[in-house]
Amino acid sequence: MELVVPVLLIAFALISVITLAKSVRIVPQQRQDVVERLGRYKRTLNPGLNILVPFVDAVRTKVDMREQVVSFPPQPVITSDNLVVSIDTVLYFKVVDSVRATYEISNFLQAIEQLTVTTLRNVIGSLDLERALTSREEINRHLSGVLDETTGRWGIKVTRVEIKAIEPPPSIRDSMEKQMRAERDRRAAILNAEGHKQSQILSAEGEKQAAVLRADGDRQARILQAEGQAKAVRTVFDAIHQANPSQKVLAYQYLQALPQIANGTANKVWIVPAELTKALEGMGGALGGLSQMVGDAPTRQASEDASAVEREAAEAAQAAAKAAQEIHNEVRVAEAQATGGKEPQGLPAPEPVSPGSLLNDPADQRERG
Repeated sequence: MELVVPVLLIAFALISVITLAKSVRIVPQQRQDVVERLGRYKRTLNPGLNILVPFVDAVRTKVDMREQVVSFPPQPVITSDNLVVSIDTVLYFKVVDSVRATYEISNFLQAIEQLTVTTLRNVIGSLDLERALTSREEINRHLSGVLDETTGRWGIKVTRVEIKAIEPPPSIRDSMEKQMRAERDRRAAILNAEGHKQSQILSAEGEKQAAVLRADGDRQARILQAEGQAKAVRTVFDAIHQANPSQKVLAYQYLQALPQIANGTANKVWIVPAELTKALEGMGGALGGLSQMVGDAPTRQASEDASAVEREAAEAAQAAAKAAQEIHNEVRVAEAQATGGKEPQGLPAPEPVSPGSLLNDPADQRERG
């Protein structure tokens, strides 16, 4: 009897603990518990402390209200051009009504997966491979719209659907890689050609501008040179007219130029003719008759200057006559070598010219006599 009382107390305490545990329910944040009373839906437990009727109320399901992510395995899909591609999808959803998610469908995850596969096959089946690879945004929007409309009555909100990968067959991948490589080679060739074209254009433009600048510089240089020569000639011309030189001075200058004219092998051809003596005699006559010209009467100072000029003229005439005689001798030697030592049957040899004949003209002597 003494043992029965402690056993009953222990049993009563145990039953009290179990009853208290079943009557008190703590629900964490972002979770809802669906409660049934005697097999029928009673209420939904929100986050926090909740009291249940022990042995009468029972929690049917614990629904996570957070947004969830589920990745479906790759699904083979046939495109409109009869190519089998493998597509991986990722689904984002959240439960907005825990009661409907519990009682409207037995397994909403499996239902969403099957719905995604069928919808994806319908969408991809109407597209070819090229468009399927480049229309992911369009496919995602279509899938999201269909899934959201269908899962709405299940108390589920599909927030986003993403196509993770589209894998074509290996042979198609090889062909695509070759096509891409050929396209890149074509673009590279086009870019190289464009660069070469631009380089040629720029080089041509540079050469054109350089040629224009060189031509302009040459033109300016020639213009300046011509202007300089014209200015020099004009200065000499003005100086001659302002100095008003006499005929004697001009004749003296001509006699000074004769040795320079006779110098050099290129000038020996035209200074050799027999008329040279007559030209020199005429020049001497001109020098002798210059004193008789009207308006050229020398003064005392002019007479002294004229004497000095005549002396210099005589020396210049002597040098010119000597140069002419040397040239004549060279020509005779050359003719003798050309004819084999025989006298050429041409014009008679001119008489040697003496320096005195250049200054003492016979006509002048007659006038003086």
